[in-house]
Amino acid sequence: MNRFLIWFFFLSISDGVSQSRNQIIESTNEIIQNNWDKFFELLSIPNDGYDSYNIERNIQWCEETFINLGFQLERVKARSTSPDMPNHPLLIGNKFISKKLKTVLIYFHMDGQPVDPSKWNQEDPFLPTLMENVNGEWKKIEKDKIYSNPDKDWRIFGRSTSDDKGPPMMLVNALKVLDKLNKKPKFNIKLIIDFQEEMGSPTIVSAVSMYKDKLESDFLLIIDGPSHPSNIPTLTFGARGISRVTLTSYGPIKPQHSGHFGNYAPNPAMNLSKILSSMKDYNGKVIIPGFYDGITLDEKIKSVLDAVPDDEEKIKNELQISTPDKVGKNYQEAIQYPSLNIRGLQSGWVKKEARTIVPDIAIAEIDVRLVKESNPDRLLKLIKDHIISEGAYVIENRDPTHEERLTKSNIIRFDSKISYLAFRTEIDSPIGLWASSAISKAFEITPIKKRTSGGSIPISPFVTTLNVPALTYPSVNKDNNQHSPNENIRIGNFIDGTIGMVYLLLEEIN
Repeated sequence: MNRFLIWFFFLSISDGVSQSRNQIIESTNEIIQNNWDKFFELLSIPNDGYDSYNIERNIQWCEETFINLGFQLERVKARSTSPDMPNHPLLIGNKFISKKLKTVLIYFHMDGQPVDPSKWNQEDPFLPTLMENVNGEWKKIEKDKIYSNPDKDWRIFGRSTSDDKGPPMMLVNALKVLDKLNKKPKFNIKLIIDFQEEMGSPTIVSAVSMYKDKLESDFLLIIDGPSHPSNIPTLTFGARGISRVTLTSYGPIKPQHSGHFGNYAPNPAMNLSKILSSMKDYNGKVIIPGFYDGITLDEKIKSVLDAVPDDEEKIKNELQISTPDKVGKNYQEAIQYPSLNIRGLQSGWVKKEARTIVPDIAIAEIDVRLVKESNPDRLLKLIKDHIISEGAYVIENRDPTHEERLTKSNIIRFDSKISYLAFRTEIDSPIGLWASSAISKAFEITPIKKRTSGGSIPISPFVTTLNVPALTYPSVNKDNNQHSPNENIRIGNFIDGTIGMVYLLLEEIN
């Protein structure tokens, strides 16, 4: 073959690949434009896990949507670890393509965090609202504008736009793109849809065990979470787990006048504050002996962490902090360690309701984020033993008796719960190579590969019970205000996330 023929051969291949990619992107944009109403419909259904009526509406939406996409769907019930919560069914779906192909189990959730409408900059968090940024402020624009060449920096505001209704809608659109292109996924697809993730997924552990055969797969793909702040396509290979601790300190049996009883009645807020402050130093490090035992970051791991292009100055500027905690030398290192976070404090009254009293009670809500090396039972015991070493009289899962109140000082009630463990998959594993190849083809750029994410998702039961490797394709914008008022999704992330999903579906698994 002469040089001209060789050149012509490779040019033809290159042009064919380019045409194929252009066709995929054009078809994806067309499908998205034709299905904004479907997304708005989904976002308009309230999804607080305690709202059983509307959770049922979300379940029905999923059933109708995925059945129309060729899935067999089944509602399944499982034992809950939280009997005081509603026990909603999960959905298991199956789209069989061929016995010769691998099977990928895809996990996502449809419930969202509770809302306080008074804190939102729109009439209703469940009326999706299109906004654009004007001089640093988000301004409402006509929703109809989204149907004609929307600006990628516009955003849709509403509860669960990003966490987590956006990603499954990307999957829905991606499957429709394949139908339009007359293509099939390059693997069999199974779905597990959770309607109580924001409540700690109380049925996941038993469901995975009870329906192990139905969920049997080669890989687990999680579609949840934000991409890197740069919006460069991202893959995440692990997530921290989570445990919770509630500490309750007791003072007088009811609030007392601080003039009459200040200096006499012990103040529970002061006692609890002393215990809390003893757990960390001023650099933010946990000083409970043994808390970080077992975590080692060697040079290979550090090279992976350093490859994530974080802008530390930008992060500090966005958080408006001068100095981050000194757990690890940077953000990526920090989330490789277990954390001890006070997520809420309550005692007495504040601001306009402040009054001159000695409070009767003080409560601290703590979350303990876990890494793969963490043993949650061990960490919780370390915390409890530390509180005892500080001179507290610790009781568990009950209030003090009348006799204990009269004979014991500095009483601390200790309540704890392990929600789920951390997981982590090797970056150069088969699932990592598959996903990296697909995303590289989709965007003609190597994706950012994060060893772990800071947030928690209930995946460890799948990894341990099904013995499958897992990774996350996070696609929404980092600044999406998930769990908070004014949650949103950036249009550009929604479009790119859908394109990435199309390429994942079209990537053959070896």
